[in-house]
Amino acid sequence: MADVQGYFILFLISVISTILLPVLFKLSRAKSKPRIPPSPFALPILGHLHLLSPSPHRAFHKLSLQYGPVFRILLGSKPCVVVGSPETAKELFKTYENVFLDRPHNSSMDYLAYGGRGFIFAPYGSYWKFLKKIVMSELLNAKTLDSLLPVRRDEIHRFLRYLSEKAKVGKSVELEGELMKMTSNIMSRMLMSNTCTDEEDDAGDIRKIVTDINELIVTFNLSDHICFLKNLDLQGIGKKSKHIRGRFDALIEKIMKKHEEARKKNEKGEVKDLLDLLLDISEDERMEIKLTRENIKAFILDIIAAGTDTSAITTEWALAELVNHPNIMKKAVEEIEKVVGKDRLLQESDIPNLPYLQAIVKESLRLHPAAPVILRLSTEDCTLGGYHIPAKTSILFNVWGVGRDPSYWENPLEFRPERFEEKQFDLRGQQFQLLPFGSGRRMCPGISLGLMLVHVTLGCMIQCFDWKAGKDGNLTSVDMEEGMGITIPRANPLVCVPVTRLDPIAMSI
Repeated sequence: MADVQGYFILFLISVISTILLPVLFKLSRAKSKPRIPPSPFALPILGHLHLLSPSPHRAFHKLSLQYGPVFRILLGSKPCVVVGSPETAKELFKTYENVFLDRPHNSSMDYLAYGGRGFIFAPYGSYWKFLKKIVMSELLNAKTLDSLLPVRRDEIHRFLRYLSEKAKVGKSVELEGELMKMTSNIMSRMLMSNTCTDEEDDAGDIRKIVTDINELIVTFNLSDHICFLKNLDLQGIGKKSKHIRGRFDALIEKIMKKHEEARKKNEKGEVKDLLDLLLDISEDERMEIKLTRENIKAFILDIIAAGTDTSAITTEWALAELVNHPNIMKKAVEEIEKVVGKDRLLQESDIPNLPYLQAIVKESLRLHPAAPVILRLSTEDCTLGGYHIPAKTSILFNVWGVGRDPSYWENPLEFRPERFEEKQFDLRGQQFQLLPFGSGRRMCPGISLGLMLVHVTLGCMIQCFDWKAGKDGNLTSVDMEEGMGITIPRANPLVCVPVTRLDPIAMSI
């Protein structure tokens, strides 16, 4: 009897093992399998490229409503993860920042940036840290920016004189081009002491090169994203990249040689431009890393490309919002008159005392961020938003989408600067609902200079002029349609007729 019971127990164990063990094995495998982000249906070869119109940041925002704040897409054969909430932004830029300190590359930017020798695209490491040290301690520190204040003031006055001339004859101004010219002149003079006073002048050439670079960047390169097209230049982007870099290289070589000749003759004054500082660093034997000629060229291209159109476009969007909201414009002008008065132009030193003007700029950056999508690259396997992210995955943080999320912003599509009076927000990457300049170690180092230019330019424009929309000044509002670009330009440049309130020429004497 005992033997029968024993055999029966063994039989039950074998049956249970045969049935349950595979189930348990599958469950354990399912439990250990990493949780990957959800993903829309992908097409063969193209992946999710068909979903990215009319613009990637808008498409990402729409997809996040369906798939959540973290989802996976394929750009051709390249895996990417889109992130779109303050919580995941905090993980990306703070909690797991060490994993996301690199940027994804593409072939055209690699070539234009001298193989990643500049500051923006250099991989994180000793060389990038050296460049960051130069940027923060030499190029964009308070002392250097203060010494170059006369340059910024002179170009803003030049811009205001141009507006005054148009106002006298009742002519309209296409503001995108004129703001770009002003910011280009400021960057060129701060960097290399060059101005754009003549048609064939160096700064004008640089502005055209920056425009060509921005147009090239927004062109989707199939060779970068579809593996079997890697070695083909079907769209001619490689050829265009070589042409643009050749033009920039020839121009910057000419400027560098002029600087070097002046340095030998000791002709330059006490106030140095940024190129002089870079040349000083390259000649300093005590530096831990030697700056080469190509390093300097890449560095200058980075600063010009990042600083020229961002400030201009941000100012244009802010003025467009004010034209469409005359009550907000009126309140801003009243603040300026109270703080600055009517006998002098607004200056950089006035900005801390103009909180409503600051709120207008913040609200404009919320709705029209200078960089709508921030790119990062994972350097090792990690977890983001509860999902497994493999190494070498491109991360796309949707700044534009977070700025319009009703979970974090009341009436998010409404232009209401008062929200920033009611609750203080910092733009320096510590409040993750609003990150127009990024966050963490690789956030934009030019934030102070960029914000100063926008505040002063916009403040002076509304201090001195009323603005009538349209070529003939007969429109009651302007459209707010976005164009294509890495900095979201307007689809239609802002055209207005300036009407003089205060004479900027008299006040600038």
